[in-house]
Amino acid sequence: MRITGGEFAGRVLRVPRGEVRPTADRVREALFSMLAHRDALAGAHVLDAFAGSGALGLEALSRGAASATFVEQSRTVARVLAANVEALGVGASARVLQRDIAFALPSLAREQARFDLCFVDPPYASDLAAATLASLASGGLLAAHAVLVAESDRRHAPGPIAGLALALERRYGDTLISLYGIANSREQENGEPRA
Repeated sequence: MRITGGEFAGRVLRVPRGEVRPTADRVREALFSMLAHRDALAGAHVLDAFAGSGALGLEALSRGAASATFVEQSRTVARVLAANVEALGVGASARVLQRDIAFALPSLAREQARFDLCFVDPPYASDLAAATLASLASGGLLAAHAVLVAESDRRHAPGPIAGLALALERRYGDTLISLYGIANSREQENGEPRA
């Protein structure tokens, strides 16, 4: 798997065999095109939840994000992720947390971390996307202009999330990409998506 754009375009990332489902290069390219169109990358503080190899957060750093916090539960996968961070030389702007997301988010909130861009890409056969988005929305971790990206199986869309407005959905085969923003009070009352 390779970084598809920015400073590290073409650099190869290590991927642990059998333990992760990396986002396909074409889906990453389309996703980052959407994010660039929304000016969501330059100087962003990024959270990469269920980080796996770190491809999403590392791609964001390659394309101008200021920092990335990676959360990965598996010790083996977190070691590969740390090796990818080191290989790209981005250790000063990257932090790898090897812990369950349910414990990582409250810990980050206590540190008063704030994120401009969040990637939520849990195992497809779970309801963790919706639960994690809800925790992010209610946990005081989001900057006022935050963009949240959920990757899920198209048959298990995260759906409506209190405090968030669905801005965009795109399907790529069985993969569904859902982009959310912070809902304003009118959107929360009427359930309207943000344009």
